[in-house]
Amino acid sequence: MSPIRIALVSTLALLTGLWILAEYLAPGGYRSLHPFFTQYTGAMGLAMMSLAMVLATRPKWLERPLHGLDKMYRLHKWLGITGLVFMLAHWWWTPGEQLRLRRGWAEATPEGIRAWLQAQEAIAESIGEWTFYAILVLIILALLRWFPYHLFQKIHKLLAVAYLPIVYHSVVLMRFEYWFQPAGLVMAALMIAGTGAAAIVLTGRIGLSRKVQGTIRSLTFYPELYVIEGEVELKGGWPGHKPGQFAFLTNERHEGAHPYTIASDWVPEERCLVFIVKELGDYTNQLPRQLKKGMPVTVEGPYGCFDFEDNHPRQIWVAGGIGITPFVARMKYLAHHPDERKPVDLFFGTNEYEQDAADRLVTDAEAAGVTLHLYFTPRDGFVTGEIIRSTVPEWHAASVWFCGPAAFGKAVKRDLVNNGLARADFHRELFKMR
Repeated sequence: MSPIRIALVSTLALLTGLWILAEYLAPGGYRSLHPFFTQYTGAMGLAMMSLAMVLATRPKWLERPLHGLDKMYRLHKWLGITGLVFMLAHWWWTPGEQLRLRRGWAEATPEGIRAWLQAQEAIAESIGEWTFYAILVLIILALLRWFPYHLFQKIHKLLAVAYLPIVYHSVVLMRFEYWFQPAGLVMAALMIAGTGAAAIVLTGRIGLSRKVQGTIRSLTFYPELYVIEGEVELKGGWPGHKPGQFAFLTNERHEGAHPYTIASDWVPEERCLVFIVKELGDYTNQLPRQLKKGMPVTVEGPYGCFDFEDNHPRQIWVAGGIGITPFVARMKYLAHHPDERKPVDLFFGTNEYEQDAADRLVTDAEAAGVTLHLYFTPRDGFVTGEIIRSTVPEWHAASVWFCGPAAFGKAVKRDLVNNGLARADFHRELFKMR
């Protein structure tokens, strides 16, 4: 099971166990499952939102345990969907009346904090209901692939705004006795962390300490490949990166930051990064017309754990289309560090062909000591696991590093794993950030 699946399942199991324990320990427990389920689903929805909000800030310390920011964003998406499911269940199960009986507060006149919370019940319930409707619409829009990226980013800011009323709703309506149980303490910690993360999102401080300014030094267009290659000169502050990592680039404030794999080695004396971008969407299609030499850009990073580090005696690299970029960076690195070389076979499948780009790839492979297998798909067919196994007899001793279309990666992994490759030896970047 992957780290992000383990994280999601273990989080759900832990929180569920804490809520069952809280109900068992709380005095005057509920007499039916209905009120407990109402409290449980509401709390779980908030917990999922809180964790998703924390991941939205791109915390560096979680990258290695979760195997990279690309995996963190996949978990962020799953948490958002899971939270929405719990919130739907909470909305469906929550009755609009007899709130005090549901919470077990009707036996005596409340005092102090209890009295203040009870006075807030009606407004908290109303705010929670209408905020839920807003969150429902925002999450659905965020999941639609055709929704423009710059609007997608704005939706995430609106979700941060919507998160705060849900915290208020939960503080007021959570059963008072639960706050003194482990479940209540965990919920308090999640609310504090989520609120802090929402503040970071709303003030535009995501990745602030990892941002550096730069200028576009050169641009090269490959019309046959629908690709643009840009070289960015950084002004200072870049900590260096490992081949295979990526960064967020911003060249227009209203559009926001876009993630791109870094296609170059880091040479401190030159202070330059190379990015290769394929025209794949509404934004990237406009880049050849928008980008100009000398244009200022902001670079945030580096991120990712697709760094080619393992203990295997050889490696197999598999790329599809624009997925060649992390391997270009690694080859440039190996050309400068021959002492770190090991036997490597690079299988590259592409639907587009441009002679100059192909010649440069061949040159990079030769300089790095990498064996290149270039497949022009319309002419040579698709790269398959069977082709890889027959071409590299020692494939059992290798680790496999893949970057490319999802269906391509699944097919190659399935073939290799079914023939004996350990799942942990297949490394893949999930580069869909939404």
